Amino acid sequence: MGWIIALIVGGIAGWLASMVMGRNASMGIVLNIVVGCVGSVIGNWLSGPLFGIRGSVQEFSVTGLIIAFVGAVVLLGIFNLVQRNRVR
Repeated sequence: MGWIIALIVGGIAGWLASMVMGRNASMGIVLNIVVGCVGSVIGNWLSGPLFGIRGSVQEFSVTGLIIAFVGAVVLLGIFNLVQRNRVR
C-alpha cells in the first residue's frame, strides 16, 4: 500500500512542480510521477542534513509533500539549465 501512496504523492508533487516551472504542457502523468518520486529523494537528501527534516512519500503527510515538491522543483530547474545549455 505504501508504494501506491508514494506514486500518488509523487504524481501530485511532480504535477505542482511542473506547473511552477512552466513545463506542464510537455509532461505527461508518468513523467510527473517520476519527477515527484525522484524529487522526493532529492528533497530528503537536501533537507535532512541542512534542516534536520525528513518526510516520507510512502505515508501521506504535508511535510513529505512539501519536501517532494521542493525536490521536484530543484530537479526540473537542473533539467531546464541542462536543456538550455544543450540547445545553444
